[in-house]
Amino acid sequence: MDFKDTLIIWYSANKRELPWRKTKNPYHIWLSEIILQQTQVNQGLPYYERFIAQYPTVFDLANASETSILKLWQGLGYYSRARNLHTSAKLIVNEFDGEFPNNYKDLIKLKGVGDYTASAIASFAFNEVEAVVDGNVYRVLSRYFGIDTPINTTAGIKEFKSLATSLIDTEQPATFNQAIMEFGAIQCKPKNPDCSICPLQDSCVALEKQLVEVLPVKLKKTKVTKKHFNYLVFIDPHKNTLFEQRTKKGIWQNLYQFPLVESERSLNAEEFHLLNIDSELLDISNFDHSLYNEADIVHKLSHQHLYTKFWIIEVEELPKEAIPTKTLTNYPAPVLISDFINEFPF
Repeated sequence: MDFKDTLIIWYSANKRELPWRKTKNPYHIWLSEIILQQTQVNQGLPYYERFIAQYPTVFDLANASETSILKLWQGLGYYSRARNLHTSAKLIVNEFDGEFPNNYKDLIKLKGVGDYTASAIASFAFNEVEAVVDGNVYRVLSRYFGIDTPINTTAGIKEFKSLATSLIDTEQPATFNQAIMEFGAIQCKPKNPDCSICPLQDSCVALEKQLVEVLPVKLKKTKVTKKHFNYLVFIDPHKNTLFEQRTKKGIWQNLYQFPLVESERSLNAEEFHLLNIDSELLDISNFDHSLYNEADIVHKLSHQHLYTKFWIIEVEELPKEAIPTKTLTNYPAPVLISDFINEFPF
């Protein structure tokens, strides 16, 4: 029995029942694939179900406000995915009358859709013969064929895409693609896979050469930077506060936060004066402050670790832009901010 037949038989017996596998609706499949970028299935599934419930068609998503989409996305991270979803939904509705592109060549033109996502939608929704290559596929192919080319290099990406294309079952491309991804997720796991029950054990190069824990090879990531964030939580006697939108490009673009001041190091309550607070803008002449958390709250992102403190600043009056603290949960915010809002007794 060859490689692809073994995988497809394994898949028929072991696959998880997931809602996007029960449909050919390209909107549903596209939505699931965007959500599952950088996200595990068990975390992404509830978000998928909430998005389908709130935005059952691409027209509903296109007509929604970005703020409501970001709010529903809150907690998934990599918020550019949500912004790209909205942009592409509007394009599909306004330019294509709501008809989804039905082939790889046109799908990859959508914002936020790369080779893997375009291949997945093309094969799952339209049965196009396009090989998918995600992290699971890299792992299965690297181990089974004993390939040590780094998967995050141009040469590696090209080599594994070519290999996957040569292996795909042209009669049932969608099933094959689902099978090899599921096999990597369930059987050929990143850490401590149970090779004793693997149906490919007799011909797996990594198992034969004891390279299972070594493959696939991935070059080291970009150096992680360390930042110190100081959030200024202003509160007036009427329980109003300041909450601003991050409009600049970068992490958390268009999400909301308390006024932020970065510092070169972690500060304690006695060093509060080192923060550069724009007193003229806030017209603050008299205020009391306290430090909510003595120890930094460390929030880890892919390329930076944020060491965060929340400063509670009680003032007599705030600018007209202030909002009631009871409305804070209406705004899309990073988990770091959202957790504070849920914990702090305003």
